[in-house]
Amino acid sequence: MTTTDSLEDAIEVLQQLGLKEYEARCFVGLSRLHTGTAKQLSEMTEVPRTRVYDAIRVLEAQGLVEIQHSSPQQFRAVPLDEATETLRDQYEDRVDRLHNALDTVEIIDGDDERPVQQVWAMSGRTAIENRTDQLIEKASEEIVLVLGDESLLTEDLVARLNDVDDGVDLLIGALTESLQDQIQTAVPDATTFISGLEWLHGENTSEDETAIGRLLLTDRSTILVSSIMPGSKEEQAIFGGGFGNGLVVISRRLMSQGLLTARDPK
Repeated sequence: MTTTDSLEDAIEVLQQLGLKEYEARCFVGLSRLHTGTAKQLSEMTEVPRTRVYDAIRVLEAQGLVEIQHSSPQQFRAVPLDEATETLRDQYEDRVDRLHNALDTVEIIDGDDERPVQQVWAMSGRTAIENRTDQLIEKASEEIVLVLGDESLLTEDLVARLNDVDDGVDLLIGALTESLQDQIQTAVPDATTFISGLEWLHGENTSEDETAIGRLLLTDRSTILVSSIMPGSKEEQAIFGGGFGNGLVVISRRLMSQGLLTARDPK
């Protein structure tokens, strides 16, 4: 990535974090200078000089820029670590405000008769990871997880699995012995096993076929199954709950192939 590409990328990210274009350009410009004047910033960033002052006032109010009231005025960006921490705090505050605002909104439901069984589709690894975390956190009896891709054994997932209460059975399946060893080392309290599902194994899956990502069953009632798209490697999933006992028993037995028979549900 060239310097120009890096600068444009930084400007784009700052706009996504809530800054207007001129504000983002001025901050990025100042990050390249020890100190700068409005004239210097205007020439460097192509922001009209009169708009530089407006942008600087906003950046100062947000704690991202300091001003020296000399003649001419001098501006400088706060240290990068400080700036990123400030932006992170502001972003988290906005997210908290959003949560608090929507949490108090009255729910309007025109149909009180909800279906017993529900299946929903979702996309994006971050969203699927967050749903996985929530299901694991809420489990009170049993967690059965099968990982179909080593990349899914992330530090965040390992931390979540290690936080599972002692009273919850934690069963984790792997495709290979090497992945099983990684899981057992990372999550020592889990019961690990080699998955017996032949269609999960990479050597039987061509590059053009969709690969299974993760299979999660919590408390024998809620199921999440994800797949990894060929080429883009994007993760997609279906998530459901309220299933009848028959489907849950079949799902668990399929997922837990490789465990001792005594641990399978009856």
